[in-house]
Amino acid sequence: MDEAEVIQVFKDSGAILEGHFILSSGLRSPLFIQKARVFMYPDRTEKLCRALADKVRTANLGPIDLVVSPAVGGIVPGYETARHLGVPALWVEREEGQFRLRRFEMEKGARVLIVEDIVTTGLSSRETVEAVKALGAEVVGEACLIDRSGGEADVGVPLVALARFKVPAYPADRIPPEMAAIPPVKPGSRGLSQ
Repeated sequence: MDEAEVIQVFKDSGAILEGHFILSSGLRSPLFIQKARVFMYPDRTEKLCRALADKVRTANLGPIDLVVSPAVGGIVPGYETARHLGVPALWVEREEGQFRLRRFEMEKGARVLIVEDIVTTGLSSRETVEAVKALGAEVVGEACLIDRSGGEADVGVPLVALARFKVPAYPADRIPPEMAAIPPVKPGSRGLSQ
């Protein structure tokens, strides 16, 4: 799949929303990518994650033992990408504000690929990388469906993105006037009690 085809899947699913959104990072954006609207279609999700697994294979990251994703948003693409890579899929969850591997065990030295849905600032990615490294595993890279930073986010490891889609994001005190006139909405999952 090329980048235009990836973005088209999101558009066809009604997943690219316009308005005034508060992102998980706290930044504000006139566009929000509601990946849940894609994930509700197993065939579309399978197609995207198969393409992501293929791109990971060509990225020369070496052998991968496990896929680890941050909950909540990364669980579906992590599972489906792991299925195409033929490895187990695990996830980290927030516990007292920190990502932890609560439901699974991981061998020291395991070679781990982090799989995310959407990367904006890379914060969740870096927190996931830190949580996995703290368990003695080696993080070989990260893969995501869309890098909405356009390649600017630092996730702390090599990043394989199925598509790069540069979406503007602003600090709350520097939003454009046309956005300021729209009531903000916070559709992301960070901050939900789990």
